[in-house]
Amino acid sequence: MTLLIHELKRNLKSLLIWTLSVGILCGGCLLLFESLEESMAEMAAAYSSMGAFSAALGMDKMNIGTIEGFYATEIGLMFALGGAMFAAMTGASIVSKEEEGHTSEFLNTLPLGRGYIAGWKYGALVVLVLLFQVICFIFIGIGFAGAGEWPPLREFVLFHGTQILMQLEIGSICFLISAISKRRQIGGALGLAMLLYMLDLLCRVLPDLENLKYVTPYYFSNAADIFSTGEIPMEMMLISVFVTVGSAAAAVIIYKKRDLSA
Repeated sequence: MTLLIHELKRNLKSLLIWTLSVGILCGGCLLLFESLEESMAEMAAAYSSMGAFSAALGMDKMNIGTIEGFYATEIGLMFALGGAMFAAMTGASIVSKEEEGHTSEFLNTLPLGRGYIAGWKYGALVVLVLLFQVICFIFIGIGFAGAGEWPPLREFVLFHGTQILMQLEIGSICFLISAISKRRQIGGALGLAMLLYMLDLLCRVLPDLENLKYVTPYYFSNAADIFSTGEIPMEMMLISVFVTVGSAAAAVIIYKKRDLSA
């Protein structure tokens, strides 16, 4: 538990920067909805008929002139990308920073097993992802309150539930990378988060690449899909759970066996 608290303190600054940035951006856009509602209604028809662009962003399924459509196609995208990048950056640095900062020798001389260390570091990653969700949710709630409208509760809860799983999957993959690497792979982690989003766009636009939806966690956590159908593709969620658990377990196993530099 001491190691968990220590990691939370070390990542507090990063957590505040990301949550304030993403939360204020999402909440602020919602506060502007009332003033933009009339123009959004006029733009909705044009956006819905823009072919591949509309399909990629879900504007063929949702009316951006409504609060749920605006949230699903605009705010949901910003939140998903921001959350994924935060999880990726945190996962990619939480283990490897010890070797990069030359503190691994001190940490591993403590009466703690490597599995214990890696396990609590992964626990810190999970807590940080959950805190990101909670703090951003506060700003989003303020935005909805200011707009005077709320989206359907069931779809809203489903969306944010899948966002937690999506962020944990990306964070876990980057945690595995961190356990393998001697230096923090921040650029690679952020690139992975963006690459998976690009795969989601490609599988929506190009029918021949439809099977990419099983690769990217953005697909099952897509706000427009959830708000328009009220359903989640369970087989893709199960794949995500498998990848998340597998990445975390592999990271612990590899970290226990690696030769660590001082």
